Amino acid sequence: MRFNKYILGSLSLALFTFTSCSDDDSTIEETGISIPQTYTFERNGTTTVDFEGQSSRLLMLQEMGNYIKDQAAANAIVDATVLNNMYTNTNNPFSTTDLNESGKQLRNKTAASRDYFVNFGGGGSSVEQDSVRSYFEAQFDDANAASQGNTASASVPGFYVDGSSTRLFAANGLEPQQVLLKGMMGACFIDQVVNNYLSLAVLDESTSRDDNTNKVLVSGKSYTNMEHKWDEAYGYIYGAGGGKYWDSYINQVAADADFSSVKENIEVAFRKGRAAIVANNYTLRDEQIAIIKSNLAKVPAVRAVYYLKNGKTNLVTDNGAKAFHAISEAYGFIMSLRYTNNPETNAPYFTKQEVDDLLAELIAGTNGLWDVDYLNIHLDIIATKIATRFGFTVAQAETVN
Repeated sequence: MRFNKYILGSLSLALFTFTSCSDDDSTIEETGISIPQTYTFERNGTTTVDFEGQSSRLLMLQEMGNYIKDQAAANAIVDATVLNNMYTNTNNPFSTTDLNESGKQLRNKTAASRDYFVNFGGGGSSVEQDSVRSYFEAQFDDANAASQGNTASASVPGFYVDGSSTRLFAANGLEPQQVLLKGMMGACFIDQVVNNYLSLAVLDESTSRDDNTNKVLVSGKSYTNMEHKWDEAYGYIYGAGGGKYWDSYINQVAADADFSSVKENIEVAFRKGRAAIVANNYTLRDEQIAIIKSNLAKVPAVRAVYYLKNGKTNLVTDNGAKAFHAISEAYGFIMSLRYTNNPETNAPYFTKQEVDDLLAELIAGTNGLWDVDYLNIHLDIIATKIATRFGFTVAQAETVN
């Protein structure tokens, strides 16, 4: 299929009447708005889409995860200072000049959304923000402790060789790398998408709506402020060339027939919402925000249940250690649930306290995950709590079919 550029008009877009569309590169909605088949928007021949900062942060987290993985594979020490430098983008820690000189970092975007951590909706607070950032920094220390040459065992941080992979486990059995990656997907990426850039407090801030209606562009740019904020939300999912983090897991969830609509729902809503902004149709825009929020929240929920059940199948191997990678992924996805946003309440599907309780329950056995008998019971209990809240069954999430 060929994809032509979608040339944006001005106010006339909002005045279209419904017609059939013979151009297979876009569809005309009953609202009279043309929706492009790809996330391609232009004004006067120049793209109006820019999410460079979001792509940078996706790549920064990728380098952090790869650093831990590569050090483990080489039986080398994980330097917590290196990870802290990456987290704050100080001392040129990355492999490319573009990242080092981007002026972007992950730490100041962790638990930093307008709705939850500035306006303190959804149970957020500055105390929580500090705690979350410190928790991720503690993962750097845990990775360092696990890389000192010991074999991982109950209460002993160390290496665990899982086939061709060498993993690092903290004393409680959690894998710091996975807690970091999946946890940051929630505390930074989802939080910024649904509680910041898709927040009406951001999209409609100050004169943003009037400026968008009158197509007043950001100085020196080809886009309005509202268009750019929407693009930044999009970039946290689809940036850095696509296929990373939430984009990848959306695809994995949608590969299951029980959740096959999730991918299309999110993608179409992003395109339709962006087109609605161009056409000044704010009612349609807000409808797409609700679709994105509700569908995106399902992704960490489904994957948390999937990994909890996957972990349970491996509890019989290596005193349970073979299960810890999957359970650590589940742990991080459960962390992410705190940053979801239910469009009906503008609050998370699981409160902070509920998420804290689930996480505590997961590692409440003697020596954390090493208590296989405890896990054998509680993995099912936790999975059921998550599935029930979101209205699907454990059976639907644990098997991709």
